[in-house]
Amino acid sequence: MEILGINAFHGDASAVLIRDGALVAGVEEERLNRVKHWAGFPARAIAAVLEDAGTGLSGVGHVAISRDPRAHLLEKTLFAFRRRPGLAAVKDRLQNLRHVADLPSRLRDLGRGRFQGTAHNVEHHRAHAASAFYCSPFEEAACLTVDGFGDFLSSVAAVGRGSRLEVLDEVMFPHSLGILYTAVTQFLGFPSYGDEYKVMALASFGRPSFLPEMRKIVRLTDEGGFETDLDYFRHASEGVTMSWDDGAPVLGPLWSGRFEEEFGPARRPDAELRDRDHDLAASLQAVYEEAFFHRLRWLQERTGLRALCLAGGCALNSVANGKVRAETGFTDVFVQPAAGDAGTALGAALHVWHQQLGEPRRFVMRHAYFGPGFSEERIAAALRARQQGKDALRARHWPDPQALNRDTAAALARGAIVGWFQGRGEWGPRALGNRSILADPRRAEVKDVLNARVKRREPFRPFAPSILEERVGDWFDGAQADPFMVTVHPVRPGQRPRIPAVTHVDGTARLQTVSRETNPRFWALIRAFEEATGVPILLNTSFNESEPIVHTPEEAVDCFLRTRMDRLVLGDWTVDRPS
Repeated sequence: MEILGINAFHGDASAVLIRDGALVAGVEEERLNRVKHWAGFPARAIAAVLEDAGTGLSGVGHVAISRDPRAHLLEKTLFAFRRRPGLAAVKDRLQNLRHVADLPSRLRDLGRGRFQGTAHNVEHHRAHAASAFYCSPFEEAACLTVDGFGDFLSSVAAVGRGSRLEVLDEVMFPHSLGILYTAVTQFLGFPSYGDEYKVMALASFGRPSFLPEMRKIVRLTDEGGFETDLDYFRHASEGVTMSWDDGAPVLGPLWSGRFEEEFGPARRPDAELRDRDHDLAASLQAVYEEAFFHRLRWLQERTGLRALCLAGGCALNSVANGKVRAETGFTDVFVQPAAGDAGTALGAALHVWHQQLGEPRRFVMRHAYFGPGFSEERIAAALRARQQGKDALRARHWPDPQALNRDTAAALARGAIVGWFQGRGEWGPRALGNRSILADPRRAEVKDVLNARVKRREPFRPFAPSILEERVGDWFDGAQADPFMVTVHPVRPGQRPRIPAVTHVDGTARLQTVSRETNPRFWALIRAFEEATGVPILLNTSFNESEPIVHTPEEAVDCFLRTRMDRLVLGDWTVDRPS
C-alpha cells in the first residue's frame, strides 16, 4: 500500500511517499524549483518522490492532503461575524481554500499515471502531531504542536498510544505563540517568511528587560492554555494579507500601532542593531518559553507520560527544545527534522495509514536522508561539463574513500572550507552531513571567513557543530543523541576555548550527533578529523548561498564556483581551488 502525502498552498510545500507505513522518499518543492519556502502546488516534489519510489499515481492507493477546509467551520464563521476582518484578507483566505479543495483535480494534470485511489483531507495540526508521534521510537507519548496557525488552530495537545492519536486540547485562532514570534520578528526588521530563527539567535545577545511588557501580551490560563492581547496585532481586527500562490509566501505586517506605542518605533531592515533590539529578542524568547513550558507542564501532569513528541514551526525553536528536560517532567523528547509545515505532508500520510486505515506502526525515523540522490555517473558528468574554459575544473577521483576522508580532514585542519555533497538529500531544513559546508571548529576566525567568502549572512548567527555520537557527553552538558540538529545545549566550559567557531556568545551550540550506523561516510570524515586534531567535531552549515540548499551535483558545482570555498567533495570526486 502506497500513500502520497502533500503539503500544498502553504509555506514549505512538499511531498512524501510512504509504503506500508514507512517513509520511502520526501522532499520540499524549494529544493527543486529553487524558490525558498515555496507555497504553491508541489508538482516537482510529487514527481520526485514517485520516481524515487519507482511508482506512478496509478499505483498510489491514497493521497493525503495536510489541510481540511471543512475543519472548524462554525468557529471560522463566528469569528468572521464578530471580527469582520478586512476584505482583502478574506479574499486571500477563500482563494487559498479553493486551491486546497481543488488538489485532487490537479493530480490528474501531472501526467504520471491516473490516480484512482482515495483523497483525504487531514486537519493541519493533526498532521503535525502525526508527523512527530508516528515517526518516534515511543509506543506511548504526549504530543504538542505549536505554530502560527493552520486550519484555524495554533496549538494542539494530544496523547499517542500505539497507532492511535487522541486530541486533549486545542488553542484556536487568533491566539497564537507562532504569530507572536513572527510579529516581533517583523518588528525587529526581519520581514521575510521564515526569519524567526534569526531572532532566536539574536536573543542570546540581549537581556529580557522587556519581559514585564511582553507578559501583558501573553496571559497564561488554567489547563495549560494561553491567550494573547489582540490589541497588539492586526490579524484579528484587520486581517493580514498573505500570498501563497506559485512563489515564496509573503505575509503582511502582523504587529499593530499599540505594539509601537509600547516598544517604540520598529527597526528598519537596513538599520544597525541596537541594545533595545537585542533585549526585545531576548524578552520574546523568554515569554515564549514561559508559555511553552506552561503548556508542557500541564500536558505532562495530565498524561503522566515521560516521553514527548513536538511538531509545528515552533518545534524548530531549538533553544527552548534544549531546556524541556530541565523545565518539565518529560525525560525523552523527539522532534522529527521537518517539524515545520513541510512535515505535515508526512504527517497526513501517516495519519491516513494509522488513524484512518487502522494499520500498525512499523517505522521509526532514525535519520533524515530521504531526499533524491544522484549516481556517480551523474556526478562525473557534472564535473566533465566544467572542464573547459577559463573556469575549468581539475577533478580527481578517489577509489579509496578512506584516503579521500584523510586528505579532506587534513585540508579542513589546515583551514580549508569544504563543500560536501554525498548520498541522498536531507528531509527538512537542516543540512545534516549530505549537503553541507564544513570547516574547522577550532578556528575562531572561520565564522567571519564563511560569512565573507560563502554565506554572506548576518554576523550574529551561529554555526552548528556536528559531533561523533559517542563523544557527545565529553563536549556538551545535558545533551542526548540528536541526529536532526533540533536542540541547543551548553558546551562544557572547559571545551569552549577549543571550539570557538561553533560556540555561541552564551556558551551554547545547536548540535548534531552523527552515528556510524546512519551516516557512515560523514562519521568517517569526522573520525578522520579527530585523528588529525583530537577534536571529534566539524563546523557544519548548509550547502548554499542565499538560496535553498543545493540539490543536484550541477548546483553544487555552481555554488562552489561562485563562492570561495577551497574544496568540493562530490561523492568520490574532489575539486580543489588553486591557491
